[in-house]
Amino acid sequence: MPRPMPAPLCLVENVDGKLSAREDALRVLRTIREPVVVVAVVGLYRTGKSYLMNRLAGRPSGFALGSTIESKTKGIWMWCVPHPQKSGHALVLLDTEGLGDVDKGDSKNDAWIFSLAILLSSTLVYNSRGTIDNQALEKLHYVSELTEQIKVKSTSASAMEDEDEEEDAQFVQFFPKFIWAVRDFTLERKLDGKDVSEDEYLDFALQLKKGMSKAMVSYNLPRQCIRNYFPTRKCFTFPFPTAPENMTRLESMSQDELSPEFLDVTNRFMQYVFKESRVKTAKGGHELTGTLLSHLVQTYVSTIASGRVPCLENAVVAMAQIENQAAVQEGLDAYMKGMEQVQSSFPAELKAITSRHQQVNTMAIQAFMNRSFNDKDGTYLKLLSDAVDKEYVELLQQNEDASEKTCRKLLSELYAEVVKKHQDGIYATPGGYEVYRADRDRAVAQYRSASNKGVRAEEMLEEFLNEKCAEGNSILQADKKLSESEKKVHEEKQRAALMEQEHRATSEMRKVVESLVKDQGKIHEEAMQQLQAKHEQEAAEQCRELQRALQVKLQEQKEMMEKSLSHQEEVLRLQIQKLQEEVQKMQTQETIQQQQQQQQQSRMTGIGEGMKSFFSDGYEYRKMREERRTMQLKAAMQNRELKRQALQSKVPNPATTPSSSSSTTSSTSKAPESSEV
Repeated sequence: MPRPMPAPLCLVENVDGKLSAREDALRVLRTIREPVVVVAVVGLYRTGKSYLMNRLAGRPSGFALGSTIESKTKGIWMWCVPHPQKSGHALVLLDTEGLGDVDKGDSKNDAWIFSLAILLSSTLVYNSRGTIDNQALEKLHYVSELTEQIKVKSTSASAMEDEDEEEDAQFVQFFPKFIWAVRDFTLERKLDGKDVSEDEYLDFALQLKKGMSKAMVSYNLPRQCIRNYFPTRKCFTFPFPTAPENMTRLESMSQDELSPEFLDVTNRFMQYVFKESRVKTAKGGHELTGTLLSHLVQTYVSTIASGRVPCLENAVVAMAQIENQAAVQEGLDAYMKGMEQVQSSFPAELKAITSRHQQVNTMAIQAFMNRSFNDKDGTYLKLLSDAVDKEYVELLQQNEDASEKTCRKLLSELYAEVVKKHQDGIYATPGGYEVYRADRDRAVAQYRSASNKGVRAEEMLEEFLNEKCAEGNSILQADKKLSESEKKVHEEKQRAALMEQEHRATSEMRKVVESLVKDQGKIHEEAMQQLQAKHEQEAAEQCRELQRALQVKLQEQKEMMEKSLSHQEEVLRLQIQKLQEEVQKMQTQETIQQQQQQQQQSRMTGIGEGMKSFFSDGYEYRKMREERRTMQLKAAMQNRELKRQALQSKVPNPATTPSSSSSTTSSTSKAPESSEV
């Protein structure tokens, strides 16, 4: 990742109860192209949340600790550091403002901060003091409001009620690991006189009670929500770090001054977070980079600011749209950079260009695939394909222009002696046509033997010979040494030579078009294979996501059955049934293969159609070439006319200086002849 941040930055600002994303922090996230593990801490204010985050960052200070009753952290602050145990990953730490701040007096604002911490993190640390008792769980009432704060799918108002149970089941797929950090814990962890682990202590605190009375429902609700929503739960009980009188200088104290028991729990906490925290994923199992996380932050915060409820499905769609557009540009940039080498060698043979094009196009598609996701119908791959094809055609035209320029220059140089002899009247004598024909054929032979002429060599020779046809006929008809019958024979030979050259040029063009069509077919077939592999990977990620959720629900159902909690078990049974249906749907290989084949056929038709029609018979391709050449010719003629007008404006009055007029006329009359070739 880029250079580590020297200090935290405010990611989500909270001013007068209004949330907004800070651009300077988003810019930092956008520079992180590695997968991110996101750890967020939430809890009541003044419970020491920031200390744990500083330890995870490997720094004694950074996040504001505060030593008074006033909450120091406002909004959500971010610190990005290299992951200490996962190479090529970044650790993003999010420290949230304290919940229940008496100065704020806005529980709705607290609920949004809590929801954002869940939406953005892969591990959520809930920090509290004392014990996990009913009072502590009542303070965690935000978890029971999550269905009002977060939606998994975009649904109409009329369908929301029917979707509640399904969304409860799906929360476990997308919610982070849950760690309860109990600070200043002084009790013995004993149940029925036996020592229990920290996790057993948490599990005991989250046990549900039988009954459907209002009191029982109120008691069970936060516990049931934690069990339902968070797939993995872990607990750490921290003793006091030092004597109460030293707590105000905790940030500056060395580890030797802290309690060994506190340091032991802290180290276990850190190692668990580093080892067990997964890369943050979006709905569908796609791993997020810092860049993608920045999109999520913007989407969720702007949604909350507008008064709407954040929706995981909508966020993924918006994020995919932004990132896939960037992936298209990244693939195109890779293609253009990769083709610079062959571009510098124009005019080049078509084989060299197509070979490089195939190689670089594969690199461009791979660059696109590395960044894109959720491109289910291949829309963005088609955009990349169209953009690359457009650049490819432009390069082919540039190569043809370079070939045309090279061929014209070569023919002009080789034919220069013929032009001079013609001007000197050498061919205007009896037997002059034989001399002219020999000189012309020698120039043509030298042209054909020359190398590095490019793809338009035969076409430019055809054009050249057509241009010189009238000249040759004029010399032929003026040659008094030849009889009329001999002249007719030479005329026939000249027409035959022109037809042969036209055939060569046409054959060359046909080979060019056939080669382009064949190569493009291979390229698009390879693109479809890569897209199908990408879809299979994404489907596998979704299946793993569903399997993890199903296993959590099955374990929860087992516990409910053992404790004879029939009502809760029935709710779980319905949720499990919905998850099993989704898993079965994902795992039905025949259905998946049919869908993939249909999608591939549709995408192949859409993506390949443009190039197929463009190169199918060479007509459109050749038409574009001719239009380009016509435009170039018009530009050249306009430029020549401007020069002529400029020259005339400098010439004195012809009536007073006939010699100058004669000189100008002579110069002008020679211009076309010197540019005939």
